[in-house]
Amino acid sequence: MNILSNKQSLGIAAIAAACLAATLLAPGCTKDLTFKPYGDLSSVVNTKQGAVALVNAAYTGLAGGGDYNGGWDAGTYSYRTQAMMTTDEGICAWGGDWANMQSLNFTPDFDWVTHNFTKYTPYISIITVDLAKIAALNVDGKDSLLNRYIGELQGLRAEYAEQLYFYYGPFTIKTDAEDASNPDAPYEPRPDKQVVVAQIEKDFQQAAAILPNRFTGQDYGRFSKAAALTGLMKLYMHEKDWAKAVAVGQQLKTLGYSLCENYEDNFNINNKGGANPEVILSVVCSPTGGDSYANYWLAMSLPPDYQDPSGIPLTAWGGYKMPWKTYDKFNPSDKRLKVLLEKYPIGKDANGNIIYKDAKAAGDPGAVPMKFGPDPSRANSQNSGIDFPIFRYADVLLMLAESINEAQGAPNSEAYDCINQVRERAGLTPLKNLNHDSFLKAIQNERLFELWGKAGAGMI
Repeated sequence: MNILSNKQSLGIAAIAAACLAATLLAPGCTKDLTFKPYGDLSSVVNTKQGAVALVNAAYTGLAGGGDYNGGWDAGTYSYRTQAMMTTDEGICAWGGDWANMQSLNFTPDFDWVTHNFTKYTPYISIITVDLAKIAALNVDGKDSLLNRYIGELQGLRAEYAEQLYFYYGPFTIKTDAEDASNPDAPYEPRPDKQVVVAQIEKDFQQAAAILPNRFTGQDYGRFSKAAALTGLMKLYMHEKDWAKAVAVGQQLKTLGYSLCENYEDNFNINNKGGANPEVILSVVCSPTGGDSYANYWLAMSLPPDYQDPSGIPLTAWGGYKMPWKTYDKFNPSDKRLKVLLEKYPIGKDANGNIIYKDAKAAGDPGAVPMKFGPDPSRANSQNSGIDFPIFRYADVLLMLAESINEAQGAPNSEAYDCINQVRERAGLTPLKNLNHDSFLKAIQNERLFELWGKAGAGMI
């Protein structure tokens, strides 16, 4: 399906405006005003090409759906930011409503926490309507690509619904297309949580049964079987259904994922395209694709006097910090501190040596949560093309270790292997000989060290 460029759209708008003006200025002229249809857009939607457009549009919710601050992005409303700012992981130096996030001082009409509900419930209804449209396409035989699109939409619907359920509790998931498309549909009371959990579980399971293990190349960033199973595992853990969580985690171990050698490669240019063996699902970012589809974490986090040693120009607003009491929980030998800075570069001396500023000694409220590497393309100082990981295999390993510990009342060799893979990459000694409670505490802290700045990191 051809999409008009911005210039074409503006040109058409100008012509339409001119025609309207001419009509208003010459009300007596009625010749040749008979409507002549030149095509029916619905006929385009009801094709395989139209199905592609429907599915691609559904993905925009991962990046905020045109919302500069939402989805899995880096701004005010994003899942990763709100998770960080409502725990001991993060604070924001800008104060104002950011302080309300840190203190959990919310009111029923505080937009920062109500926003996501009103923004993402429509996505669920739209996907329900799209599923019905694709199912109704008149295509000869069984089309595997259309089946894949159905799986992707089910996975996305489950992902959006899961986030809303985790944030707000049970809510109505529209699964009937006619009802979902009716703006005058009668109000439905809040359902029991079992109804919501069952629908999310069903969508994830059906998506996993259809989709390939992973996507690479041009399809990288699409919802895969591994992504569906990761979402399903998170659901089971949320519901404390530990045996099912263990089973899904063990299934994920068979899909070909592994930890990449260097932790920071999950958050620099090496996380793109599907070559990274650890990244299961990402928001694919572009420095030139508009604010909603770019990574601007560094702009939110870097201090204004930060100067990257590479010479790459970077926008720096100096907002996000990790409190020192949290930073100090890290082992000083932890390799993951490479992207969490107590001292940061502010320039070079006359001999070319890097000058560092000690943020703690200077009285800054916390360490610099750099997390993501600079974009070597230099295409945009604010908007980076480094992708935003949503699901990583390291998260799966830590979830599996925790689920085994909860299911059996103590860690076993598999649980130790899972957490120790993550620790050993970070240069830390392996854990052993822990009881249930001490192992759970270790898991919760390891989630902080490995997953900070990502929703659901967790710590104690």
